[in-house]
Amino acid sequence: MESYSLFTDYDIHLFKEGNHFRGYTKFGSHPLTVEGVSGVQFAVWAPNAREVSVIGNFNGWNAHSHILIRRKDDSGIWEGFVPGIEAGEIYKYHISSNLNGYEVDKGDPYAFAWEHPPKTASKVWNLDYEWQDKKWMKNRIKTQSLASPMSIYEVHLGSWRHHDNEPGHSLSYRETAIQLAEYVKELGFTHVEFLPIMEYPFYGSWGYQTTGYFAPTSRFGIPQDFMYLVDYLHQQGIGVILDWVPSHFPSDEHSLAYFDGTHLYEHADPRKGFHPDWATYIYNYGRNEVVNFLISSAMFWLEKYHIDGLRVDAVASMLYLDYSRKEGEWIPNQYGGKENIEAIKFIRRFNEVIYTEFPDVQTIAEESTSWPMVSRPVSMGGLGFGMKWNMGWMHDTTSYMSKEPVHRKYHQHQLTFSMLYAFHENFVLPLSHDEVVHGKGALLQKIPGDDWQKFANLRCFLGYIYTHPGKKLFFMGNEFGQWNEWCHDKSLDWHLLKHLPHAGVKKWMSDLNTYYRATPALHERDFEPGGFQWIDCNDAENSLLCFIRYGLKDSELIFVACNFTPVVREGRRFGVPSAGIWREELNSDSEIYGGSGKGNLGSVKAEPIPSHNMEHSISITMPPLGIVMFKQKKVKKRPAKRKKSVTVQGNKPKTE
Repeated sequence: MESYSLFTDYDIHLFKEGNHFRGYTKFGSHPLTVEGVSGVQFAVWAPNAREVSVIGNFNGWNAHSHILIRRKDDSGIWEGFVPGIEAGEIYKYHISSNLNGYEVDKGDPYAFAWEHPPKTASKVWNLDYEWQDKKWMKNRIKTQSLASPMSIYEVHLGSWRHHDNEPGHSLSYRETAIQLAEYVKELGFTHVEFLPIMEYPFYGSWGYQTTGYFAPTSRFGIPQDFMYLVDYLHQQGIGVILDWVPSHFPSDEHSLAYFDGTHLYEHADPRKGFHPDWATYIYNYGRNEVVNFLISSAMFWLEKYHIDGLRVDAVASMLYLDYSRKEGEWIPNQYGGKENIEAIKFIRRFNEVIYTEFPDVQTIAEESTSWPMVSRPVSMGGLGFGMKWNMGWMHDTTSYMSKEPVHRKYHQHQLTFSMLYAFHENFVLPLSHDEVVHGKGALLQKIPGDDWQKFANLRCFLGYIYTHPGKKLFFMGNEFGQWNEWCHDKSLDWHLLKHLPHAGVKKWMSDLNTYYRATPALHERDFEPGGFQWIDCNDAENSLLCFIRYGLKDSELIFVACNFTPVVREGRRFGVPSAGIWREELNSDSEIYGGSGKGNLGSVKAEPIPSHNMEHSISITMPPLGIVMFKQKKVKKRPAKRKKSVTVQGNKPKTE
């Protein structure tokens, strides 16, 4: 094995202290030329190994052929240059441990590509690619601010759409690029969020049991194919968010678990290092080298793949030592508490590094508890995320919508409670994949009533989400009313769009997105109390809600009224801030969406009749199981009459 190194003394210094956040430039396999000889440089961290070698087809998988050299600086890094091999070569590390005679073949933690599962070898790969998204990258800071519209289409790549003539055969990355971009543009979403695409062995985990933290899954193509997918979406003005899983990893032998014959990446004590719900291992966040690995992964996707945001999975399981554990099954921290201090420190460091290096991206926490200040800066004592999924809102609203309308009056608080805490965090409102799996059923299945009522309920619910403060996220299929619960082995039921009710929901979603993006009042002040005002939230008897959303200019406002019963409410009077004509902008009961056509004939006039502590009010018709939005029609001022000018000729005036 040739002696060569990509590491400098400074690299080793940063690595040991836990501040080397571009480990992918040093670790793993890198094709290069050394003194005129082409080959591949390998490097892996295995401090408790007695011997490490590279094995593959190039040496007949001989563990004694290409033995790596251990660095002499106590870093635990093994490295070496293998001449004559190139990109595309498959390989593993054969590790002989210092302990118990343990020997194992491991995939490369930093590999840029892997074999197609169920095969488990890593691949030597280069990441050369000519990006065409310069315009998007230059301007994305404007499109991803907290005041910008953000409506996210959540996608599982393997089941979004299959080949028409090959049921069960998923689209490739490149095939997805064209079709997904066209569809997302038609629907008007601003972003796509992919369930984890980092390489994973078990397809049924949907990617949430990650092994390849630096490689897109080979199921749909090579790394450059995934780059093309991101690139093409960017060229079409669509942002890309990835699910990222730093909370746990699988126990597969070729993966990170028990990597060098010791619990290297995970805690040795199962009370801290093993996740009982998912039968996976939990990272040891107190180890500097593990912090390097995880933050390097996050940096990698943002730098090498131009990703616009990371949604961090299962944050609650990281924060609490007793998460999903009974008494006696967890170890308190040094202060006797249940908070995972090491994980908290890691999360804060992760967010600090990401926002320092990439101030125009967003990190988003899936955090299901009331942990304070998740989306507040670290400098203020927060965890540092840009936004947080509002899981409580998701459970409350879906529970409310599943109730018969006659019973909803007893559960009005499930709709209104969210406004008591809506501005404590920068919330995303998710109707995610978690709500349509494991027997929960699709949204339409949960909603009561006959088919007409189900679709009307769904349209009303979607309209309510778009008018409620917070950014939006919808799992694929919600946008047209998928009947069946999501199954990762099947394509969405695209044939449903041949039927008017489903096509109507899709049309409604498209119009909602278009209106949401074009209307400052619906997105500029998502995270400010001044952007929202209740008009009437107390009419539980009739299951009505009425409120106003404000833009940065108070004159830029939208009036919203919701009726969650199948009864038409005529002549309902609500206070409005000013006189004039109020135009009906959107109505979920419009016939073009499959509704009954009940509405307000385009507009209503505010009268000087006090109501709801306002001097003016409007009387409106509230459609059954419907939502209507009004905007004050601006009166154009007539130009002042032009005065006639007069010139004087002699003693007689002459009019021009």
